Amino acid sequence: MEGFYSGHARHLVSVDCIIFGFDDGKLKLLLGQRKMDPGRGEWSLYGGFVEEDEDVHTAAERVLFSLTGLEGISMFQLHAFGVQGRDPGARVISVAYYALIKVNDYYAVSLRDQGQEWVGVNNLPRLYADHNEMVSRALEALRLNAWTQPVCFDLLPEEFTLTQLQTVFEAVLDKPLDKRNFRKRMEASGMICPTGRIDKKTSRRGAALYQFDRTKFEETLKHQR
Repeated sequence: MEGFYSGHARHLVSVDCIIFGFDDGKLKLLLGQRKMDPGRGEWSLYGGFVEEDEDVHTAAERVLFSLTGLEGISMFQLHAFGVQGRDPGARVISVAYYALIKVNDYYAVSLRDQGQEWVGVNNLPRLYADHNEMVSRALEALRLNAWTQPVCFDLLPEEFTLTQLQTVFEAVLDKPLDKRNFRKRMEASGMICPTGRIDKKTSRRGAALYQFDRTKFEETLKHQR
């Protein structure tokens, strides 16, 4: 097996994780400062090299778990970044993934981690190598999928009000939405269903609580195909 490709150059393959969270009404990105050369001290996404005994997606899940302690998080493969010279350390081809997590879940398991920071996506510093481009592409993909895939629900508690849902959508899309039109669109989307319960903590009058309806959503997708 070794001799089949002996005449070709070998390159390193890595994964980079773009981890979005929602906090204080804003969409944020989890960043850290590199603890190795090249780029020691620079702000960076989190990543790692793909080991010989794992596939690319498993490597991304491993990196996410080592960073946050969270498992079972939906991860979306974004793009392969392989421009020559993209990494000053070596010829590295990186497969980028993005994930959305609840910031409170992350804090609960990862207060011990140091050198990490949630940064608003509109106030990002200059990042290591081509990581700013990765983030830009991930935001584009996230906004494209917001209306057709249940990505925004990963940023919400299991039960939520329509106001909370709209706040998340506005943060992801980076623009205000008409309240009446948004509610009509969501109720017709097949993504949500009322729980019959009322939230009296965040609303003085009491607002109806909803939850993501995966079964109904998947049935709606089938009828659209």
